[in-house]
Amino acid sequence: MTDGFKNIILTELRTQTSRSSGKGGQHVNKTETKVELFWNIEESSGVTSQQKKRLFEKLKNKINADGELHITCEETRSQIKNREIAEKKLWDTIQEALKKSKRRIKTKPTKASQKKRVDDNKKKGQIKKLRKNPLD
Repeated sequence: MTDGFKNIILTELRTQTSRSSGKGGQHVNKTETKVELFWNIEESSGVTSQQKKRLFEKLKNKINADGELHITCEETRSQIKNREIAEKKLWDTIQEALKKSKRRIKTKPTKASQKKRVDDNKKKGQIKKLRKNPLD
């Protein structure tokens, strides 16, 4: 992911601010420090159709009904810092969703583990045999 890609996404963002919740007294009641970022994935020009499909699959819980990725931040008392944190969260979320997961390499059980499994099963079978009533 390049800086050009990042700049395209940042220009396509829709920002909304509101009053933050929590502690802060009068300050929290007067200032709009909570930042919400909305990025419309479908209308984005910086992402290919294959990447869009992957984003929709991976981030379906963070995408609203309008098809926008929604990121919120109200960690600090500063709107500017909250915006920076939200942008970083957005960027990290996009990168994580677009990263391809490594394929798991299947491994075979070792000879020793196979032998141990067979021996354990035989031992269990013997124990169950001993439980049997000799008159049956």
